Amino acid sequence: MTAARPSLVADPDLVTPEWLTQVLRHAGAIDAGTKVSSFEASSIGTGQVGANVRYALSYDRPYDHTGPQAPATVVCKFSSRDAASAAAGVATLTYETEVAFYRDLAHTVDISRPQCHFAELRSGTADVVLVMEDIMPAAQGDQVAGCTVQQAGLAIEEAARLHGPRWGDPTLNELSWLDRVGTVEAMAAMYEAVWGTFVERYGAMLDPVTLAAGPQFAALAPKLLADRSSPRTPVHSDYRLDNMLFGTSEAARPLTIVDWQTVRLDVGPSDVAYFLGSAFEPERRRSCERDLLIRYHRALVEDYGVDDYPFDECWRDYVRSSYSSLLMAAFASILVGRTDRGDAMFMAMANRSAQMAADLDAPAVIKKG
Repeated sequence: MTAARPSLVADPDLVTPEWLTQVLRHAGAIDAGTKVSSFEASSIGTGQVGANVRYALSYDRPYDHTGPQAPATVVCKFSSRDAASAAAGVATLTYETEVAFYRDLAHTVDISRPQCHFAELRSGTADVVLVMEDIMPAAQGDQVAGCTVQQAGLAIEEAARLHGPRWGDPTLNELSWLDRVGTVEAMAAMYEAVWGTFVERYGAMLDPVTLAAGPQFAALAPKLLADRSSPRTPVHSDYRLDNMLFGTSEAARPLTIVDWQTVRLDVGPSDVAYFLGSAFEPERRRSCERDLLIRYHRALVEDYGVDDYPFDECWRDYVRSSYSSLLMAAFASILVGRTDRGDAMFMAMANRSAQMAADLDAPAVIKKG
């Protein structure tokens, strides 16, 4: 019989061995006779809207490292400890979205993500917790440093594993939280004001091509919003290196994707453009992006039977999405608490994405429709 559902504990300082015992029993990760006797907690990750804590667990009986149960560690994800960032998480529904993803969608897609033992929140507040599998050993990607072409290939394959299983699935419309058209339209309406604040704060660190891209996108936004001709599928929407854990041994998963706070319906190549537009310096991106998109498209066709979406349309949707990392950088940098690394990350995203849009002549492709 499944154990009673645990209560919501949204403050890492209030986590107890008893509560972790209840969570793991409820999830079936430990049996009814096993208890967490103590733990050691340590902060991990670089997230700005969430706070991640690793708990190294001790049990009241010897831990069997060869068995499938009794995890040695778990990761709990809470809202940000920074008040401004937590408020942004509430206002943008990011906490609600991540809980809903694990509740309604995760089991229907193939992308590698942490197993979620427990997810709960108090709607309309920053009171949220997710208790997840700890992906060890793994190395977090670095948005500022970028990645290798080989690592990018892994990310592209995982993107197809997210998009392919529910490609164009009309039943996705039954998940009201997933259709964020209203949110996108609201962001478009706010864009010019946000852009002005972004430039005022970061103008000295923005490349000329980036300063030109902001007003350029404002003129193109109505056309982008009006054209929804391609099939939609669940997309991550923040598909970047900081949200990727790369395996560091042959036995580990090659890549695990985390941070499911921004999932929504959109065209699949939007995740690919978001990723490639921020993961590389321009010269490296130019050398590999078309081959990587061909690899993505091939996976959709061969693994998921997406045979009514020609590569030319895939490329078009990719180019039309080339401003996406720039937009995220502008909005997120204003909404969350400011840090030195955050500034470096947002500048890398903005400048690389703007150059990508220029290289691909995105305005002409968008205007053509």
